[in-house]
Amino acid sequence: MEGVTKLTKGTLISMLDQELVDCDIKGQDQGYQGGLMDNAFQFIKKNKGLTTESNYPYKGVDGTCNTNEEANHAATINGFQVVPANSEDSLQKAVANQPVLVAIDDSGFEFQLYSSGVITL
Repeated sequence: MEGVTKLTKGTLISMLDQELVDCDIKGQDQGYQGGLMDNAFQFIKKNKGLTTESNYPYKGVDGTCNTNEEANHAATINGFQVVPANSEDSLQKAVANQPVLVAIDDSGFEFQLYSSGVITL
């Protein structure tokens, strides 16, 4: 969202996860118990945006949703697109149209025992 806002409004606005942690708690997303990017984007779209980090500071713990600050939207999204795994063509098309958020599955053995260096799979 920060990247899209910078591209569309010309201003880089810092937004962090605390609003999502405190307010996007229904369904599969459960604060600091974890969540998926797709669910976060759905929440942001339904919520009609997110506020700034300065309005809703990061605390690093589960909290109660501050509905006053949550309603103070600094950025919005109209939608999002999931790019299929291992599809370089789809990724190139997505990057050409918008900022891209990338996630990796860190549940594998390689990540659980990681201590340093570059992981090669």
